[in-house]
Amino acid sequence: MAVFGALAATLGLVAPDGLLTVMGFAAPEGSRRADGDHTLVFVTASSMAAVNMGVYYVLAALSDWKAFFRWTVPFRLLTCTVFTLAVIGGRAPAGFLGVGLWEGLGALLTAAALRYEARRAPVADRAGA
Repeated sequence: MAVFGALAATLGLVAPDGLLTVMGFAAPEGSRRADGDHTLVFVTASSMAAVNMGVYYVLAALSDWKAFFRWTVPFRLLTCTVFTLAVIGGRAPAGFLGVGLWEGLGALLTAAALRYEARRAPVADRAGA
C-alpha cells in the first residue's frame, strides 16, 4: 500500500505528462493542441487526483488500516475492467492497457497479502477484526 501510494503521489507530482507518452496519448512531435483541447486540464486534474490518492494510501499503510486495503480490491478490479474494455472497444490506445493491468495486479496482490495476513493472525486477533 505504501509503495503504491508513494508511486502514485510521486508520478502525479513529478511526471504527469510522462505517462501520457508511454500510453500513446501524447501529441505528435511539433504539433499544437487545437483550440478547445482540454487535455492539459484533464492531465492536471488527474495528476492532482493521483497525488491525493497516493497520500491516502500512504496514510492508510502507516496506520495499518486493513478495512481501507480491503475496499481498494474491488474498486481496483473495476478500474482494471473498465480500462481494459476501453482498449478493446477502441476508446483508448493499446498503451492504456498497462494502466488497467497495473490496477488489476495491484488488486490481486493486495487481496493475496490480506489473505496471507489473515491466515497468519492468531485466532484471538481474527475475532477482534
